[in-house]
Amino acid sequence: MRWRLIVPVVVVMMLIVLLGYGLTRRPDVLPSALLDKPAPEFDLPTLASDRERIRTADLKGEVTMVNVWASWCVACRAEHALITEISRRTGVPVVGLNYKDTKEGALRWLGRYGNPFAVVAFDQRGDVGIDWGVAAVPETFVVDEEGVIRYKVVGAITREEMNENLVPTLEQLKASDS
Repeated sequence: MRWRLIVPVVVVMMLIVLLGYGLTRRPDVLPSALLDKPAPEFDLPTLASDRERIRTADLKGEVTMVNVWASWCVACRAEHALITEISRRTGVPVVGLNYKDTKEGALRWLGRYGNPFAVVAFDQRGDVGIDWGVAAVPETFVVDEEGVIRYKVVGAITREEMNENLVPTLEQLKASDS
């Protein structure tokens, strides 16, 4: 008879422990299988011209930030000013990866809000974004001078994320590059 009382109490206690553990986790931090691995290979036209190309090899030689964005992405608009500020503060070039968008929409968006990117790769079908493990836009990657992904931000960059993690990571990588 006692087991009928003990089993439900043990189950409830286990559920409380699991709930408590779940509440300590950060759902905004998604681990990436690509961290500390070479950036996936790509070869895309630029947004400016189908004849100009940007390739994975173009990310080597200096620390680079790759920002995956789209004109239809509301959160991309929210982080846009911070992307510009990060580039200005650190001197790190930002490569845009325009994801599942139209050229007209992307060019209109950049015309309206400004263009913080050194170059924009045009990934109309989203194949490169998938190779990079993009779950949703925006996402931002920090690539070191060897072409290895060292940091990733899922979702829009916040001022807190910029100041506490992103800028220090960029500055540390630039200092080790010197």
